Amino acid sequence: MVDSALLLLATLCALVLRENFQVPASRLIAFMPYLLATVTVGLAVFPVAGLNRAVWRFSSAGDHLRVAAAVAATIAGAVGLGFAYNRLDGVARSLPFLQFLTGTAFLTGARVAHRYAHEFRHHRKASAAFLRPDSAETPAQTVLIVGISRLSEAYLQAAAEFAPGRVNIAGLAGRTDRHAGRLVATYPILGRPEDLGAILDRLEVHGVMVDRILVAAAFNSLSKEAQEALLLAERTRSIELRFLADEWGLGLKSPGPARGDGDEKPMLNFEISAPVLDRIAQRHYWVIKRALDFFGAVSLLLLLFPFMLITALAVAASVGSPVLFWQQRPGLGGRPFRLYKFRSMRAAHGPGGRRLCDRERVSKLGNGLRRLRLDELPQLFNILRGDMSFVGPRPLLPHDQSEAYRARLLVRPGLTGWAQIIGGREIAPADKAALDIWYVCNASLFLDLKIALKTVPLVLFGERISAGAIERAWRELGKGGVLRGQLALRAEKSL
Repeated sequence: MVDSALLLLATLCALVLRENFQVPASRLIAFMPYLLATVTVGLAVFPVAGLNRAVWRFSSAGDHLRVAAAVAATIAGAVGLGFAYNRLDGVARSLPFLQFLTGTAFLTGARVAHRYAHEFRHHRKASAAFLRPDSAETPAQTVLIVGISRLSEAYLQAAAEFAPGRVNIAGLAGRTDRHAGRLVATYPILGRPEDLGAILDRLEVHGVMVDRILVAAAFNSLSKEAQEALLLAERTRSIELRFLADEWGLGLKSPGPARGDGDEKPMLNFEISAPVLDRIAQRHYWVIKRALDFFGAVSLLLLLFPFMLITALAVAASVGSPVLFWQQRPGLGGRPFRLYKFRSMRAAHGPGGRRLCDRERVSKLGNGLRRLRLDELPQLFNILRGDMSFVGPRPLLPHDQSEAYRARLLVRPGLTGWAQIIGGREIAPADKAALDIWYVCNASLFLDLKIALKTVPLVLFGERISAGAIERAWRELGKGGVLRGQLALRAEKSL
């Protein structure tokens, strides 16, 4: 019934488009027999095509092709009925073609929208629940999949459905070089299993630390080089090697015992109670903040686009291509995202293959961009996408984001933040976390404006540490019962 209603609406839209948005009542009355024929045929064709049996939130390309075929069959049947009834009087020749386009767009669009709405609800649940006590026992893991098969495809779907925010896919390793650079369910193929060491090194440069390698193939089916690369990664890196078929009870034995679960998970030191969490989540300011971020990012991108284009050309001339550098950082709810910057450093190795230090790699232009924070301009695209905000805790590299400070991930990371204008880069990680979590508990439009205004002198004159503001953050967090363990003792001293 919903599909029939959508096709009815799409047919009317096709008529409006065909008549250039001017449809007199007489024209609409003459069109009614064809409209009735379309709905009648659709009620018969859609169940036969199985559209009523598909679950919209799991729709895929195959479902969309089936929808297009069902719409085409419905239109063909309606044309046949209309011709038999009145030789299609009142129906323009181009209308069935427009009807097919609008009908397919409406029916597939509804399925795509439903799927994205379902995924968005899952992400919201993950964001709201990631700081609960039970979620602290299962921190997010970054997984690299070796092998491209139905098994790896099923795992990607299962991870997206049942573990949003808890399993982050770094990418896949394919069979051959020709697979490199392609995508499997939006995840990149990074190379071959034989090149596993180089793949892991490249990911580390981008801030992606792999916790687990899942092999979606029988170990004996891999080449000898691939087997050695897997075992070497397990021995020499703190990476857990698992075989997906073993995990799912399919009986493909791994070459040896799997690595254990590792050290005991750290306990949360900043713990916000459930009622306070709910109050933070229900603030209306988050909706206003997101709207301001979106329109602010659009305005600045339009205003600064010529300057960003000139900067990109200068970076290309100074350090070469690509002009953008990305790193994976944990964002809202711990979900990873790619943070973009203009490149300020040349390649890691010189012409002779010698490893260069950071001082040798940074160009003069790169130093200027870093000093004025202009290398951060591409993060306007992150703000536009919703990965970041103008104001919020600065996103850290995964290995710097301690489990003890997970509460700072309750809001979107920011281009600037309270910790940046109060302490900058030189303060201790615990002090920076206290400032960020104080911001989470006190975020408001007035505070965001204050942070934005104080960022300007920070960029122009450099950083200054405000010891009083740091102690105030500890003191107020201690009074609010947010701290425990050693951090609680630190707050008591500041009281």
